Amino acid sequence: MTKAADKKKFRAIGHHLKPIVTVAGNGLSESVMSEISRAITDHELIKIKVLAEDRSERKALILAINEANQAEVIQTIGNMALLYKAAEKPNPALSNILRSGLL
Repeated sequence: MTKAADKKKFRAIGHHLKPIVTVAGNGLSESVMSEISRAITDHELIKIKVLAEDRSERKALILAINEANQAEVIQTIGNMALLYKAAEKPNPALSNILRSGLL
């Protein structure tokens, strides 16, 4: 579990990120899930856009993504979700956290 101070820093970093993946009408296809998995492994902190009909459907999709990747939801605002998963060996060239300079 991430500390509150770290979550605050992650939200500050995430504010400037563009969504890496958009989950739309086709839902969580295998290709979408593999792209999210690759992105969170490489970047540690990613923003995704979930276009769903209602809040409960959007929340269910975000939880499914979260559980499939053993990630942590840092923040959700509207149709955006900020996800974090610590890398075993972060790549300084790819990690959004290391590149931000806030930690």
